[in-house]
Amino acid sequence: MKAGLFLGLLALGSPAFPESVIITADRMVDVVSGRMVAKPVIVVVDGRIVSVDGSGAPADAKRIDLAGLTLLPGLIDMHTHLTSDPRIGRIDRFLKTDGYWTLVGAANAEAMLRVGFTTVRNLGSGRLDDVALKQAIDDGRIPGPRIVPATHALGATGGHCDNNWLPPSLAQKAAGVADGPEALRAKVREARKFGAEVIKTCATGGVFSRNTEVGQQQQREEELRAIAEEARMWGLTTAAHAHGTEGIKAAIRAGITTIEHASLIDDEGIRLAKERGTFLSMDIYNTEFTQAEGRKYGVLEDNLRKDREVAEAQRINFRKAHEAGVKMVFGSDAGVMPHDQAPRQFAVMVRYGMTPLEAIRAATLNAAEALAKSADLGRIAPGRFADMVAVRGDPLADVTELERVAVVIKGGVVVADVRLDVTGR
Repeated sequence: MKAGLFLGLLALGSPAFPESVIITADRMVDVVSGRMVAKPVIVVVDGRIVSVDGSGAPADAKRIDLAGLTLLPGLIDMHTHLTSDPRIGRIDRFLKTDGYWTLVGAANAEAMLRVGFTTVRNLGSGRLDDVALKQAIDDGRIPGPRIVPATHALGATGGHCDNNWLPPSLAQKAAGVADGPEALRAKVREARKFGAEVIKTCATGGVFSRNTEVGQQQQREEELRAIAEEARMWGLTTAAHAHGTEGIKAAIRAGITTIEHASLIDDEGIRLAKERGTFLSMDIYNTEFTQAEGRKYGVLEDNLRKDREVAEAQRINFRKAHEAGVKMVFGSDAGVMPHDQAPRQFAVMVRYGMTPLEAIRAATLNAAEALAKSADLGRIAPGRFADMVAVRGDPLADVTELERVAVVIKGGVVVADVRLDVTGR
């Protein structure tokens, strides 16, 4: 077992938390005010924060001393694929048994927790693996972040979220594929029935699919509106994979919560997103892995071509949308690159116009709002889950500190601590 990873795991099958904990550190980032708070004393009872000034601390509370470290809220990645690994080539994937991918997901969930992501949104899972992982993590059986699962991604026949890699004699239709508003409403209900907490749909073509182009709209606005309305009625948020200009705008007008990728968004799309409070989740780091390593792992030239075509355009549009005041969340598309590389996106977000604080807010305050979970996540504040990360330096001055997380706390329990030696002592 890696150093300190499972320090907080209690008896298998029990997600219980210590009754009370006091956490101290040298500094704490208040993501709301943007200020650094000196010497926080965070009181945690039953996994939630009671105070940040030491008030209300039980006399018998366990103490966690993070001397010399800076605390931030636990990070939230809004676009992950836990059951994917880009280092497994397309042909090799056909050689794996179905259950293999659940185990891949367990390893990737652990990796994301270790680097500081205490909550992830998993946008699409072939066999409901994201629900299985969530259940096992919540039950305390395996380590991992809080998971917001989407189950099957919805999409059009032959589109980005369909299975287009097999010949007609072996043709398979992806579980979330449907055509027409009423059929898609039924798919929303089915996804929720089996555990979805967010509905993901594919409004345009994509980089890593076959026989689709990134700019190509694949769902009509009335189909996207049916998905958004049905999800909202059931109390769910929505996410639309949308690289192409017209698909992005159709998804925004339809009332989708977050637009994923948004690579080719134009000025009208930026205006619409700002007016309607739509969040953009733009994965502006992972192209570096794809272009450097993709060919080695069997990514086809057609997919590499599409990645090149959108890479810089997406980054330029990220800058434009941010400057216009559009609400942005952190979404890495982990699974397109190795999951432990997700924190590298913070530096790219700063390179393309954000301040370190704005990049941190994208993965905390903004992400919690987009998840409709602001009462639980996104801040170190009373009432929220006691999910935190600690770094050695000042992330408001150098956002790359988030690439070197020292301690991860989930629900008031230390679940990773790189300061410990390999024995976990």
